[in-house]
Amino acid sequence: MKYTLGTLSALLLLAPTLGQADNAADPQREIEALREQNRAIMERLDATAEMLEALSAGGGTAAPAAQDALGADHSPFHHGRSGRTTVGAYGEMHLNMLENQGPAGGNQREVDFHRFILFMGHEFSKTIRFWSELEVEHAQVTGSGGEVAIEQAYLEFDLNPTMQARAGVLLVPVGFINETHEPPTFYGVERPNVDKYILPTTWREGGVSLSGRLGEGWSYDLAVFSGLKITSANYAVRGGRQAVREAMFDDPAYNLRIKWTGVPGLELGATLQRQTNVTQGQDPNAGAATLVEAHAAWQSGPFALRAVYATWDLEGSGPAAVGANEQTGWYVEPAYKVTPEVGVFTRVSQWDNAAGDNADSGYGQIDIGLSYWPHPDVVIKLDYQDQSAPAGASEWDGFNLGVGYQF
Repeated sequence: MKYTLGTLSALLLLAPTLGQADNAADPQREIEALREQNRAIMERLDATAEMLEALSAGGGTAAPAAQDALGADHSPFHHGRSGRTTVGAYGEMHLNMLENQGPAGGNQREVDFHRFILFMGHEFSKTIRFWSELEVEHAQVTGSGGEVAIEQAYLEFDLNPTMQARAGVLLVPVGFINETHEPPTFYGVERPNVDKYILPTTWREGGVSLSGRLGEGWSYDLAVFSGLKITSANYAVRGGRQAVREAMFDDPAYNLRIKWTGVPGLELGATLQRQTNVTQGQDPNAGAATLVEAHAAWQSGPFALRAVYATWDLEGSGPAAVGANEQTGWYVEPAYKVTPEVGVFTRVSQWDNAAGDNADSGYGQIDIGLSYWPHPDVVIKLDYQDQSAPAGASEWDGFNLGVGYQF
């Protein structure tokens, strides 16, 4: 479809709405809400363009002249044979000022552009679209660190008004942070430790999923994907993420999540995941793995509360020998918006990747801090963490400062 001068004017009038989001309520739903808003705006743009072209058919030379002046590469949207492509991004930089209270001592004085993500989506039609995220971690890739990775890349098909199918690199549907982790959408400079060590965010696998909405606020996500491949001697689940890099598929994982949002401001959810061999058959001393997760979020005016609980059951003599047959964690996070731009929070968390024996292997942490949103898509964060660790382990206490954005 060619753009007339009237069409471009309509796009400019509508453009300010593209970046608006209400961060004050239910931040965990913000990304899905933005996607729905984007789809609605695209439909409005198409209708407006068709109307304006019909009105201006056969009249004047101003529109072609303006189009020639802009050039094809300067169109607000790029068109292939069909559809429309959109581009976005998010990122965050952290300053960590921590001291090790463990026997090893030492400190961490570090500034790190932790994540830089480019987002690209394309709508082939009203029912078929593509979403992707390309991530750079720690600003660059060298022999000693950093990462360039595909965080998401999947096709989405609307099967009917209440059901979608996806195929590609998928974020595992579990908890809050794994799917919605843009910096302005959660409290704290660093992501919760439970979402790092027990729900190993960012956790993506190759597979297919089916999502749908049911009556009275119910929704579901069914997924089959490549699953974990744990190779470490301690059987910690974080080390088993395959990230769709020639990932083994001998023992896929099956995931079911149910959510209920039937009361305004309230979300209740639970996930059950099962994998027949958590090492993809590479370790005869390991067997099946089962994950059970439950979470709740409540928003009432300026007050918000989040809670997450997750536990793994790993079968086999290998995990049992090191206590990794049970890996569990939880956190509770109350927060309060002092103003629409300023919020304060406290998070109490515990996690243990070797909870299956009587050894002292659990960690705990209390975080307290604030977030300032000068714009709904820009955030500045400050918090203090007080960590407790097993005897002989590192124990990091101190301040974190961060800045993040999304668009």
